Amino acid sequence: MTLRQQREQLELQMLSPFAVFSADTRGRERPEAECQIRTAFQRDVDRILYSKAFRRLKHKTQVFLHPEGDHYRTRLTHTLEVARIGRTIARALRLNEDLTEAIALGHDLGHTPFGHAGERALDALFDGGFRHYDQSLRVVERLEKGGQGLNLCYETRLGIKHHSRGGENDPLEAQIVRIADRIAYINHDADDAIRAGVLTEEMIPLEVRQTLGVGLGNRINTIAMDMIAQSTDQPAIQMSTSVQTAVDAFRTFMFEAVYTNETVKGEEVKVAGILNSLYDYYIKNPDKLPADYQLIREEEGLTRAVCDYISGMTDQYALNMYTKLFIPVTW
Repeated sequence: MTLRQQREQLELQMLSPFAVFSADTRGRERPEAECQIRTAFQRDVDRILYSKAFRRLKHKTQVFLHPEGDHYRTRLTHTLEVARIGRTIARALRLNEDLTEAIALGHDLGHTPFGHAGERALDALFDGGFRHYDQSLRVVERLEKGGQGLNLCYETRLGIKHHSRGGENDPLEAQIVRIADRIAYINHDADDAIRAGVLTEEMIPLEVRQTLGVGLGNRINTIAMDMIAQSTDQPAIQMSTSVQTAVDAFRTFMFEAVYTNETVKGEEVKVAGILNSLYDYYIKNPDKLPADYQLIREEEGLTRAVCDYISGMTDQYALNMYTKLFIPVTW
C-alpha cells in the first residue's frame, strides 16, 4: 500500500461522513497517474501554490490602493488568512482539510489589479462581462502552465467557481471557504481601516462588538467557534441566528464605512482610466500581446485575450505598462 493509499484509508476512519474523501474525487478533466505520496487534493494544493497566478497575488490590492505601510493586506495575505480559517473549521468538523485549503488558495487567482475597482472596470469593458470567480476558474483550467491549466480535481474547481455565491450541491468544504472568505475580509479590512485612520474600534456598531467581541482575533474566534458548534454532524455549514445577524450587520457597516468611503476609494476613478487605456491599446495593437495570449486570440478572440492579459497583471505591472505606453519619457 502506497503512502497515498494509507492516507486515503485514514480519511475513511477519521473524517465525517459528510466529508469529501480523497479517494472518491470525481477526478480531473485529463486523467493522470496517481501520486504515490500525495492524495488528489494535496496535489491540487501544491499546483496552486506553485502557480504564477498565486505568486502575483502578493502585488494585487485587497482594499487600499498602494498603501505606504508594510502591514496592509494584499490579495495574497487575504488568501492565506482564508486558508487558515478554513482549515481550522474543517479540522474541527472532521472535513477534508486539503480540499478546503485547495479551494481557499485558488479562490482569488482571477482577481484583477486594483481589487474590485479593477474588476468593475473590466466588467464594463469586456463584452462577456467579468467576474473574478469565473476568471479564477479560467486561470486554473486554461491560463496556467502555458495554456494547459493546472488540471485540478472537479471538487476544487467547483469550490473556486462558487466561492462568492455558492451552489446548491456544494460540498461542505466549499461552503466553509465561502464563509471563511467573508469572515476574513470584513475583519482584516476593518483592521486595515483602523490602521489607516479611517475607522476606530468604537465606530463598529455596538451590536457587533457585543456579539462578536472587540478586536480582530476575538471576532474571528467567536464566529469560527459558533460555526463549528452549529455545524457539527450537520449536512450544512451554518451560524447561530445571533452571530449570523451580527456578521451581516458588520458587513453592511463595512460597505458603508470603508468599501464606499470616499477617502478610501477616492483614487479608484483613476483605475478605470488606466485599465481602459490599456484595454484600448491592446485591442488596437494585438500583435503587442505576449505569445501566450496570441494563442488565446486565435482560439477565442482578441477581446478574450486582452481581458485575460490585463486581469492577470499586478498593480505595479499595470502602472508600469501604462507609464511605458502613455507617459512621455523625460529628456
